[in-house]
Amino acid sequence: MIFTTKAEYGVRLLVELGRQDSGTPVSLKAIAETEGLPLAYLERIVALLKKADLVESTRGAHGGYRLARPAHEIHMDEAVLALEGGIAPMSCFVEEREDGRVLCSHLDEGHTGCATRLLWTRVQGGVLGALAKTTLQELVDFAGPALVSTSTPDPVGAALPLHDAA
Repeated sequence: MIFTTKAEYGVRLLVELGRQDSGTPVSLKAIAETEGLPLAYLERIVALLKKADLVESTRGAHGGYRLARPAHEIHMDEAVLALEGGIAPMSCFVEEREDGRVLCSHLDEGHTGCATRLLWTRVQGGVLGALAKTTLQELVDFAGPALVSTSTPDPVGAALPLHDAA
């Protein structure tokens, strides 16, 4: 199963926001520069995360984005489903349901599904289960200290990236 760059970049964005101890808003430009990600693409991704109530924005000179709730309350199934839509291990799993699961398209043909349906359903359940039991806080703790600092704003209020001394 391959996730798109929307999921990869979106999770990286969430981790960076979670690494901010103070909950101070961080500019997307600072995150894009620090993580080496395209700003225009991050703007589309953050819109999906905002729609899913995972991030919130603040306007103004010291504006930016921050998590909508604590990192330990955000589970990765919420994030990945907001970014990817349904999670399907095979292309024949096409009909999305509210819980993020998809159904086998062979059922529409009057069949009970193909012989491998059980396997792909279990794969899908395993992936969703792993995402559901992984919190953003676990990823933040694994990542270490913040790469983007909000303590020293530039003249227009955007956060500046920090560089490791190593």
